[in-house]
Amino acid sequence: MSIQVYGIPNCGTCKKAVNWLQNNNFDYEFINTKENPPTREMIQKWIESLGYAPMRNTSGQSYRALDDEKKTWTDEQWIEAFAKDAMLLKRPLFVKNETAVAVGFRDEKVVREKLGF
Repeated sequence: MSIQVYGIPNCGTCKKAVNWLQNNNFDYEFINTKENPPTREMIQKWIESLGYAPMRNTSGQSYRALDDEKKTWTDEQWIEAFAKDAMLLKRPLFVKNETAVAVGFRDEKVVREKLGF
């Protein structure tokens, strides 16, 4: 089974998630989205799994810098925006067997359930 965690190393929520994965002996791969941004195709698959709304990093500067048109954007427009600026993606994003299963890390129980453990 393959688990990838997409995020950035200096993000507090990503650090918390990685510590939790390590403390619970999960086998995972951390992918730094600043150094290795996800492809448009990957983002499209993630949106098919989760929808674009949960994937938006609404607290980030990149999101706040977007104009109000973002409120009416289509999936396609969000795919394009995420592909251009990975900082728009909420972190961390958990991918299991090439399918996005969870985003964010507020509730360990939810993440554990989504990962199937």
